Amino acid sequence: MKKNIGIRRESKYPTEKRAPLTPRQVKKLLENPDLNVFVESSSQRVFTDSEYLQAGAEITDDLSECDIIFGVKEVPIEDLIPGKAFCFFSHTIKGQSYNMPMLKEILNRKITLLDYELVKNEEGKRIIFFGNYAGYAGMINTLWLLGRRHLSEGIETPFARIKQAKFYKNLAEAKEEIRKVGKEIEENGLPAEIVPLIAGFTGYGNVSKGAQNIYDLLPVQTIKAAELEEFVQNGNHSANKVYKVEFSKFDIYKNKNGKTDWDSKYVSAHPEEFESIFHKYIPYLTILVNGIFWAPEFDKLVTKDFMKKFYSENHNPKLKVIGDIACDVEGSIELTTKITTSDNPAFVYEPLTGKTIDGWEGNGPVILAVDKLPAELPAESSEFFGNALLPFVEKLAFADYSQPLENLDIPKEFRGAVIAHKGSLTGNFKYLLKYLD
Repeated sequence: MKKNIGIRRESKYPTEKRAPLTPRQVKKLLENPDLNVFVESSSQRVFTDSEYLQAGAEITDDLSECDIIFGVKEVPIEDLIPGKAFCFFSHTIKGQSYNMPMLKEILNRKITLLDYELVKNEEGKRIIFFGNYAGYAGMINTLWLLGRRHLSEGIETPFARIKQAKFYKNLAEAKEEIRKVGKEIEENGLPAEIVPLIAGFTGYGNVSKGAQNIYDLLPVQTIKAAELEEFVQNGNHSANKVYKVEFSKFDIYKNKNGKTDWDSKYVSAHPEEFESIFHKYIPYLTILVNGIFWAPEFDKLVTKDFMKKFYSENHNPKLKVIGDIACDVEGSIELTTKITTSDNPAFVYEPLTGKTIDGWEGNGPVILAVDKLPAELPAESSEFFGNALLPFVEKLAFADYSQPLENLDIPKEFRGAVIAHKGSLTGNFKYLLKYLD
């Protein structure tokens, strides 16, 4: 019997243009004569209906005959089809309040929910993600906002020529623009009042790596966190370079008990023993790009209290832009008081008043907090993501989701990604019940 794969339209967010599988990847799937692919018609998707038709898919407004349905972001309640298997980023595992009604209805409708965020290899590393592209777009936008902010302060810099990521034809065009900016810095230098220009990066993963990949297109010199204060104070820096600091957990946290023989895993296992010392670096940074994984049991990196005191003592602080790619509301960056969109991507947080002002003008740092940054590079990020997903799709399609979880024949990488099955939360996710009351 043929199996039917569904690709849903992204109906929750009007700016979401990505797809879990591209027409090229659909064509590859359809080399198996026992598979059909149904694609929900969409005018906002970066790939047109006709492109999927040419790949061999059927265009439809009804996915109810599909055995498994793939999407990117959360599925609105009205689009949840009872008894089906869905695979998408559900954003539920932290008990996110805004998605608990959706999760409750998934259970009510006896749906099987698989979440890409939980798909991992034997080493426990995520293997299906958009993280690199969040980093790429986040860094492009951070540099764009830096240029805007400096212009608003009457300072002209080469960064003013950079556009928001979504206005480039593709990533290659954006990179070429930033290389030109780097060349201009090398040849003509930056205005004296913003030198040294230092960007700090937190996080070890794909988000941080992607952001640094873009920043490294500039004439970059790396300095160590421990040497940051001395480096700035000794004045031995250049207007023809920009500088970079990568912050490790050893730079960010201090053990409250004076313990020194700890490693990264120890911090994760014993967060109560550690306090953040990140505030000591803030006075020296022009840009902070935050890609760190954060949970409430960890200290915040940038707090409202510290920033209020800092701004009360400094008339024109160096820090201009925080690219908070991690996007945890009042999380590791407490100044991130709201999530923004690609159409209205940034706001200024004013530490002295606690107020926020959309845009890049105001007495405080500009905060970029777009939680769907890869959507600003939709074609390439979809291709990257789909290439990671494609090897698993066929086996997921042929699985019998009427079976009990223990008998469900799905790829081993997906076994820990099943949040709900046939109306019940699976073992590892029973804790979510307390958020559903």
